[in-house]
Amino acid sequence: MGHTVAVVSGKGGTGKTSFTANAGMALAQLGHPTLCLDCDVGLRNLDIALAMTDRAMMDFTDVMSGRCSLEEAAVRHPEQKNLFLLTAPARSGAADIDRAAFRELFPQIKEKFDYCLIDAPAGLGSGFQLALTGADRAVVVTTTEASSLRDAQRTVMELHWLGRGQVHLVVNRCRRKLLKSLHQTIDDAIDSAGLPLLGVIPEDETMPLYAGRGVPLLCTDNNCAAKAYRNIAKRMDGRRVALMKIR
Repeated sequence: MGHTVAVVSGKGGTGKTSFTANAGMALAQLGHPTLCLDCDVGLRNLDIALAMTDRAMMDFTDVMSGRCSLEEAAVRHPEQKNLFLLTAPARSGAADIDRAAFRELFPQIKEKFDYCLIDAPAGLGSGFQLALTGADRAVVVTTTEASSLRDAQRTVMELHWLGRGQVHLVVNRCRRKLLKSLHQTIDDAIDSAGLPLLGVIPEDETMPLYAGRGVPLLCTDNNCAAKAYRNIAKRMDGRRVALMKIR
């Protein structure tokens, strides 16, 4: 059976959707059939991060209602055969989604895919709760900003029902010079959030350039942030990989 991982953040702008797309791509490159599920109902943008805009004609509510099958709604990535997107509806709100019916999607998702990364909307509202409905693990994405770390702490409190070792922290957009100037370390981020660290992603100026061209980072020759995502995917897969140094 596959793993379902909710990717969450208490604060917007932490790079949660980019993490979902790139970690999903990295898991697919390891040979795992991987589904990226957009749970940001009404404000979906995971398709943009995956460079799959206008490819998904059906969303997860179509599967829930029986209008189509999971195989029909989950669209394969044009460049990575193991990566799929299941998008959110664009014209409703998370509060309108029946959580029990949504939960019923996941047995078949786990049967078909090794990993399902659920891109939750920012904040702790109904969309966050919906994303957690189908999750058996969670990744909290934060940055080193004080406000982001505080929101990460609040998010962790909402995840207390997940078992020990099922919630991990990713610190995104790390710059060594900034960390020094703020007298912060990665250890500070870990202590603030109270979570084990899954990975550190360095600030990478090439990411917006690739995103603007509609090219997924892991489909390029980038060897900075892309390496961090590949390392994170290996850790998610149970492998022991040392943390990369932030330069």
